Amino acid sequence: MLHRLVGDLMTTAVVSVRRDMGFKDIVQNLTEHDITAVPVVDDQGRPIGVVSEADLLRRQESQADPGGHLSAAHLLPAESAKAHALTAGELMTSPAVTARPQWSVVEAARAMARHHVKRLPVVDDLGLLVGIVSRDDLLHVFLRRDIAIQEEITTDVMTRSLGLRPGEVSVRVADGRVTLDGTVPQESLIPIAVRLSESVDGVVDVTHHLRAGSETTAGAPGR
Repeated sequence: MLHRLVGDLMTTAVVSVRRDMGFKDIVQNLTEHDITAVPVVDDQGRPIGVVSEADLLRRQESQADPGGHLSAAHLLPAESAKAHALTAGELMTSPAVTARPQWSVVEAARAMARHHVKRLPVVDDLGLLVGIVSRDDLLHVFLRRDIAIQEEITTDVMTRSLGLRPGEVSVRVADGRVTLDGTVPQESLIPIAVRLSESVDGVVDVTHHLRAGSETTAGAPGR
């Protein structure tokens, strides 16, 4: 099976800034390019941090409410420092959490969740910035057409990986939801067929009605 990798999904025309870029210039970059964050790179082009809208808004968050309706915000020391920062180097969240082009969608999604970030600068073997991948980019795998998913499961999973004859297992796909129905030679192949089908890009859910030989297995969710 061929899975789409970060290198297939990332944006390669990356907007980046140097650590000495000023506050207003960073805002202008975000506005002009309609982005919500920008990597900060060193003189060699290696990401050293990321400045996001949240970092920039620390300045407004720290200010008193002009109407007097809200009390002053309580900021942690690091947040307070960003509220008075003037350059990308002072504003950025560092170190940058990066991805590699050869990462799978699963690896990238887990890194984003683990570090609580919405995007990852992508670096090559030398650590140089070559792209950026966002949550939205990762979600693109779920836009695959049902017929493409069906063909991949039928050909790559059932025939090539499991060695089943054509027609032994029928594969139906609707809105990314897969239903497997048919007979497999051994009961041990059922969880394998389900697991491999779940791993196909664009699959939302797998339900099976698979039987082992003459034995009947009640229809059950794949998970």
